[in-house]
Amino acid sequence: MIGGRKRADLRHAFLRVERLSKQFGGLRVLEDIRFQLAPGEVLGVIGPNGAGKTTLINMISGRITPTNGHVFLGDVDVTGWPTHKLSRWGVVRSFQQTNIFQGQTVRENLLRAIRFSRGSLNFLANVGDLLNSFGLAVRMEEQSNKLAYGLQKMLGLMMAYATNPGVLLLDEPAAGLERGERRRIDEFVAHAQRYAGSAVLIVEHDMELVRRLCPRVLVMDGGHVLAEGAPAEVLARTDVIEAYLGAGSDGLAA
Repeated sequence: MIGGRKRADLRHAFLRVERLSKQFGGLRVLEDIRFQLAPGEVLGVIGPNGAGKTTLINMISGRITPTNGHVFLGDVDVTGWPTHKLSRWGVVRSFQQTNIFQGQTVRENLLRAIRFSRGSLNFLANVGDLLNSFGLAVRMEEQSNKLAYGLQKMLGLMMAYATNPGVLLLDEPAAGLERGERRRIDEFVAHAQRYAGSAVLIVEHDMELVRRLCPRVLVMDGGHVLAEGAPAEVLARTDVIEAYLGAGSDGLAA
């Protein structure tokens, strides 16, 4: 408990980012980032490579400490809390690449994630339909490193979800997936919203996926927020298009 507060009190609290900045030596990679994320809301964070998107997730999830600014969960300042502590209070992230325990079975990977966050072992029973839909239910006793890449990626997402997150930070969840596999991300996010009440922040380059899943997007460029709003409105802005074209990206094509 913190100041008489229980973890359950904050698991579905607003995430609030206030003037978050990060500097490595003389290089300022993120400056004055501000936004709120409500329980059950999906926010897309987009921008060209090097915009600071993963650094933002790393600061929110406790992997690196901000130079300035604050991260709040409800009315509790969680700035700089370590990853393991944040996960137990419901703030959890996934990774661009597969992040599984090599040589461990699918079941052992999920159980390790649950233990790390001090979550409930009822999780596996509660998400049996999702595991089945992703093709993982019939592979629970198989070694995770022997799975196809797409299944390893979905296992990594399920490990994040195993913690019953209040705030789920997804770093390029569609990266490396075949086009036909990317609809699994839609199902995953919908399940997290509906059954866990999770707020979901998605960093992603797949604009088709962003348009489908994110009612609100935040565009970053050069460590700053360039634009924020509905996808159709934001992605039509000249400055946003120029930021992507300057990075050699055609990712805004409809």
